[in-house]
Amino acid sequence: MVRNKIRIGADVGGTFTDVVLEANGEIFSTKVLTTYESPEIGILQGIHAVIADSETSLSELDSFIHGTTLATNALISRTGAKTAFITTNGFRDTIEMRTESRFEQYDLNLELPKPLIERKDRYVLSERISADGSVLLPFDEMEAKNLIKHLSLEENGYEAVAVGFIHSYMNDKHESLFQEMLLDQLPNIKVSISSEVSPQMREFERFNTVCANAYVQPMMASYLERLKTKLAHAGAKCDIHLIHSGGGLISIESAIKFPVRLIESGPAGGAIFASEIATRHGIDAALSYDMGGTTAKICLIDEQSPRSAKTFEVARTHRFTKGSGMPISIPVIEMIEIGAGGGSIANVDDLKQIRVGPLSAGSEPGPAAYGLGGSLATVTDANVLLGRISPETFGADDINLIPEESGKAISTDVAEPLETDAESAAIGIIEVVDENMANAARVHAVENGRDVSQYTMIAFGGGAPLHASRLCDKLEIERLLIPPGAGVGSAIGFLQTPFSYEALKSFYVSTQNFDHKSVNKLLVDLTSEATEFVMDASNEKHNIASLIVERCAFMRYAGQGWEITVPLENKTFDSLGIELLKNKFEKTYEEHFGRAIEGLQIEVVGWSVKVTSPKPETEKTITVDSENIVTTDFKRVIYDSVEDSEVEASVFQREKLNPGDCVMGPAIIVENQTTTWVPSNKKLSTQQDECLLITKKTEAAE
Repeated sequence: MVRNKIRIGADVGGTFTDVVLEANGEIFSTKVLTTYESPEIGILQGIHAVIADSETSLSELDSFIHGTTLATNALISRTGAKTAFITTNGFRDTIEMRTESRFEQYDLNLELPKPLIERKDRYVLSERISADGSVLLPFDEMEAKNLIKHLSLEENGYEAVAVGFIHSYMNDKHESLFQEMLLDQLPNIKVSISSEVSPQMREFERFNTVCANAYVQPMMASYLERLKTKLAHAGAKCDIHLIHSGGGLISIESAIKFPVRLIESGPAGGAIFASEIATRHGIDAALSYDMGGTTAKICLIDEQSPRSAKTFEVARTHRFTKGSGMPISIPVIEMIEIGAGGGSIANVDDLKQIRVGPLSAGSEPGPAAYGLGGSLATVTDANVLLGRISPETFGADDINLIPEESGKAISTDVAEPLETDAESAAIGIIEVVDENMANAARVHAVENGRDVSQYTMIAFGGGAPLHASRLCDKLEIERLLIPPGAGVGSAIGFLQTPFSYEALKSFYVSTQNFDHKSVNKLLVDLTSEATEFVMDASNEKHNIASLIVERCAFMRYAGQGWEITVPLENKTFDSLGIELLKNKFEKTYEEHFGRAIEGLQIEVVGWSVKVTSPKPETEKTITVDSENIVTTDFKRVIYDSVEDSEVEASVFQREKLNPGDCVMGPAIIVENQTTTWVPSNKKLSTQQDECLLITKKTEAAE
């Protein structure tokens, strides 16, 4: 990516808004409480703070990069626009019937997630496209006009319309025609068509995706336009870019058109940040652990690249359970997310067990310790009560922690129902949240066929450095890295993100009917689409020849229900191209499952082209494992789960640690925006790039 003089990254989370400014290689950062009703207010507060710290001016800003959870939150809380869904006659109930699979096979009282759009707001039209793209039933324009007249009635109050016709990914003629008719009669309504939003097979996933796009589009368009206007009024003259869920930058215009691509945009920045650290340290197997105020995210990073997928689920009703959420079929950095952040609320259930999350106190009113009106016990309150977070070293300038309030909340919500003391209840809260995260990491690793114990953890976010050492013990991970700027890691990741776009489309071919000319044309079209997005977002700053093009096919054996991703070379297929595809598929299949299967027909059901702007070379660093032990007279009594008792821990200011310095646990490393806990069985070595490497003590050190 082109290195600009002054750039700002802003990550709006459920509790905090993180703002980072990079000026001539120097980083300035801040955290402010997220302003829910108008998130742009919190962003501007943070911008003014970092502008003042850096002694720069908004008029000098070259680039503003933004990630937000607003679209995700709207889908989870069902607070989007009043939306109508139009589909082919006979498919009205597809999004309610789902795939008819049960994510909890033996739960007799299982309740499936409710569809995003109610049945009364779903309509059908008489038209039909076949699986090969031919027209089986012509589009009835008179029927469409009557439906548009009904949609326009004031009592319906529709703000957005989602259109998903059967097999429109093969032929978008009917969807495009209906969109044109809609906008001609209702120019102010937001219209999303599935052939643009997600041109992929499997109607349940495709219909859900276009419904989600339409559902959040009015809200996101309004918000992004307000943000653009207020930044301009504040003096900013730069372009605004959004980070999408696949880990790339798109223009604000593209974000307004396809807001569903912004789901998981903030966590994607965190994965990019961790990938950069892994590249710098030469780590081929890294586990990214991002814990903020509302959620925790875990992502596997292999060969310095985060794992990706073409579908994912939002708002799972059963923790970690596939099939219990709303499927979204867009490119995404694959990760698992759970409601285990600093603001996650703790309580006691009917079985006298401590439960933590997924509900969060957020920023309004926040944890009890914030003194902003919150009265419910949270993970942050437990950390405050156990001495792991101290008012003297808490990094948020606008928050004065009140430990007494934490004690009251934990006593009332957890200790009294369990008939124990507040400290024991706080220990229980921390242990539960750590075990929840460990379970999530295990599930994610097993689903991807990985041994998590062989990974190096990279922890960041406001809460992760506090919990990472305990999580490593549970997962048997031996190495833990805490990067500089960990508290605002995702926002820093925004500044490291390239311009990128992935175009996908379903197009079926098999070993028996491989049409290389049609495949070549499709790949050229996808490359052109992705290139256009990248060049538009970057204002054509890059030479097309310098763009990185990655192609892949989604392949399977005939009879299988799902595909694997097979990387392809950037070459034109000839009549023997199917042999090349077959060889690449079998090699990839062996890597996934140990062996290929002989004699079965092979199918390609989808194609993808990702275009990315070039990234600067990452400077490598050499691991420092020094025994230059440093000490301090500043101590604090903290509960240590390793000793299962309170210990006297050394307290260090992170900025005063130099490369080569070694800290023996138990110790606390404090800095703005986060705190790192080093338990009694571990040591910390400061690296050349100011990362903190935490490993187990050697026998000699002990």
